[in-house]
Amino acid sequence: MLLTLNMTINQSKGYKQVIKWLKLNKKRPFKFQTDAWQYYAEGYSGLVNAPTGFGKTYSMFLAVLIEELNNRADPEKLKKAVKLSDAGVQKLKLASKKTKKADTGLKLIWITPLRSLAKDLARAMREVCEELELDWTIGVRNGDTSQSDKLKQKKQMPEVLIITPESMHLLLAQKSTFNYFEHVRCIVADEWHELIGSKRGVMAELAISRIKGLIQEQHPERLLRIWGISATIGNIEQALDVLVPYEDLLKTIIRSDIEKKIIIKSILPDHIDMLPWAGHLGHKLVHKLLPIIHKSKTTLIFTNTRGQAEMWYQTLLAADEDLAGQLAIHHGSIDYELRNWIEDAIHTGTLKAVVSTSSLDLGVDFKPVDTVVQIGSPKGVARFLQRAGRSGHSPYETSKIYFLPTHALELVEAAAIKEAARTQNIESREPMVMSFDVLIQYLVTLAVGDGFEETKIYEEVRQTYAFRELLATEWAWIMQFITTGGDSLTAYNEFSKVSKIEGLWKVESRQIAMRHRLHIGTIVSDAMIKVKYLSGGFVGMVEESFISKMKPGSSFTLAGRVLEFIMVKDMMALVRKSKNKTAISPSWLGGRISLTANLGAVLRQKYNETLYKEHDDEELDIILPLFERQAKVSHVPKDDEFLIELIDTRDGYHFFAYPFEGRQVHEIMASLIAYRLAKVKPITFSIAMNDYGFELLSEQPIPLDEENIKDLFSPVDLSSDIIASINATEMARRKFRDIACISGLVFQGYPGKYVANRHLQSSAGLFFNVFSDYDKHNLLLRQAYDEAFYQQIEEPRLAAALHRIQTSKVIIVKTSSYTPLCFPIKVDSLRDNMSSEELSQRIVRMTAEAEKKSNKKKNEC
Repeated sequence: MLLTLNMTINQSKGYKQVIKWLKLNKKRPFKFQTDAWQYYAEGYSGLVNAPTGFGKTYSMFLAVLIEELNNRADPEKLKKAVKLSDAGVQKLKLASKKTKKADTGLKLIWITPLRSLAKDLARAMREVCEELELDWTIGVRNGDTSQSDKLKQKKQMPEVLIITPESMHLLLAQKSTFNYFEHVRCIVADEWHELIGSKRGVMAELAISRIKGLIQEQHPERLLRIWGISATIGNIEQALDVLVPYEDLLKTIIRSDIEKKIIIKSILPDHIDMLPWAGHLGHKLVHKLLPIIHKSKTTLIFTNTRGQAEMWYQTLLAADEDLAGQLAIHHGSIDYELRNWIEDAIHTGTLKAVVSTSSLDLGVDFKPVDTVVQIGSPKGVARFLQRAGRSGHSPYETSKIYFLPTHALELVEAAAIKEAARTQNIESREPMVMSFDVLIQYLVTLAVGDGFEETKIYEEVRQTYAFRELLATEWAWIMQFITTGGDSLTAYNEFSKVSKIEGLWKVESRQIAMRHRLHIGTIVSDAMIKVKYLSGGFVGMVEESFISKMKPGSSFTLAGRVLEFIMVKDMMALVRKSKNKTAISPSWLGGRISLTANLGAVLRQKYNETLYKEHDDEELDIILPLFERQAKVSHVPKDDEFLIELIDTRDGYHFFAYPFEGRQVHEIMASLIAYRLAKVKPITFSIAMNDYGFELLSEQPIPLDEENIKDLFSPVDLSSDIIASINATEMARRKFRDIACISGLVFQGYPGKYVANRHLQSSAGLFFNVFSDYDKHNLLLRQAYDEAFYQQIEEPRLAAALHRIQTSKVIIVKTSSYTPLCFPIKVDSLRDNMSSEELSQRIVRMTAEAEKKSNKKKNEC
């Protein structure tokens, strides 16, 4: 029963109690917080959008506490505040007695995308409850939660449960699930922008739909409120529709009118190399980073990849040995206990600096952190602002973030990020839809638990944003798939997982149920191997594909330590401390983040401003000589121009193009153009790309001129040409491996005995071939191609780029030497095939050749 409905919130006892507590802590609520409390009290669901560090957590957590405090109030005292009749007071008295007697258990579900957030949130929530003298228990449930804690929760749920989407589905796989959710009043999706564009977001949507359905089945009068919290997202209205798609719920967006002050400062080199290449500049600037670390209380140093984090940890220690014991490294492959220790050490201020990946991106409130450093471009505005918010994580404090470029052209990205941050040009997060693999896993999860009634669940699923366009025929196919394996797998009993028992669809086999519970979740990656000292003690985890390349005696870095590889035993890599000073850094899959469309558009404008407009960017001032060099030997493209460079060297004939659309789009665009050129004249190419452009290299002259350039970059027949130009089937096949694991087609093994990645790929490949040959209408097959086209190929973004090129002025420049724009692409293509020493020598030679040709041309002039 909603006791505070239609009440002005500031009249209530709970509100006054909370305000009194805030005053004791020398705080007062912001308007967006009191607005959230009021809307919550009136029965609304919604989304809170406010800057990092201004108390978004309190906007929703205190709303639920105020309701609880009001429910515990004396109905006679509430009479005046709510203007109730005597009959109303009697109802409230009766409800109050029932509440005290029966309304115990889980009240608030708090969904969090990262495990590292849960500990910090629980600590903050416990402190609030203790100071408000509210006897609520705050529980955490995720992959790090001990089995004993899970058993305690099974016997008696805490009032607040901080949980990941995967763990929500594990609860739904238990028996008598309604007992867990009977008293739930509110579900909050924290950092909703991090979940919305992933299959974990789809998992959250489905879990919320089931909890809402369970409550409505038993208590039709009960109102469940659903709220999201987000700081940095461009499509906030759509984000609300995804979270709260239900027509029976009132919903609103609460925006803060407060601006978070952010100081963005670039760490500038003393001079710029005329031929820049990725990676080398960052380490040259370490002497400028050290004073920033020393003058700050605590500094978070963000990198984009785990391998980069390991390298920077070693670089900083080598540059200043006094940092030993004061510097730590934090990422998802480091052992849980060590991560915990690091997080506690940041809280207490005992660490001077921490090198981190996105594992510390979100929500965590580290008061001692007053400075953030971003190593290299974050490739997106939202990601950069999220990381900046880790410093000055309190209202009215200024967040300070330094940008340390890893190559010269990233200075233009720094200027672009500052411009995008100033204008709040933040990326949208496109929600995932029609993820059939997640839906199949979800239905089997329900069948493992209490079972489900088909018609009811179909209607619930259709109400979610992810599956609102689900057809009855598609639902029928999914039901056939989970009950018989579908048309092509009917003969195999192991795929007949779900059967109808007393009107409900259930899993009867204990073995199938156990296997399913082991692999609930949607994060599919290379099999991870634990790294353990021969003498005992865990270091962390690396991917199987990396460790499989190591020979006994080889050295690699992990958790900031140089380790000597001994052997793999029982899915565990045994190591000892190495005496070597240098070693290989592990490479994790998905290491290269692609430039976002928003940042690419601003970047094109900044290239325009560097030479052609006045500006206030110190980054563009220092990089001006490089752009003058580019203008001299080639051309600097304006934002309405498209530059192509043609260069002949002893390596062959080079075609460089600069769409500024990100590495992923350039990879597909390069293949597309190579295919179309080969139709003009039989020719083969090698391809290289970075975030700014791509290279086609051939041993033969390239048939390119001003007449056919617009046809080559035409969006006409795009889909068919993409399929012809790349191995779309192979891309879909790789996507299908993940889909097969999530949907339960292939079994990933038991803890400690996981199936090797190559075997998973092989098994998934067999299913892919069977479906391709005998089951053309298989929804999982269709999903694999859809994911390849829309996520990996990014066809909509590619089409938009080609349309833009059609309206741009094409500039074709023939030059005799490498230019500042093309040189990073060329170096990137060499990096995979050469050792660091060989690469350095090759770059010195290429630079000397380019200088020689430039001077010769100058003398001729």
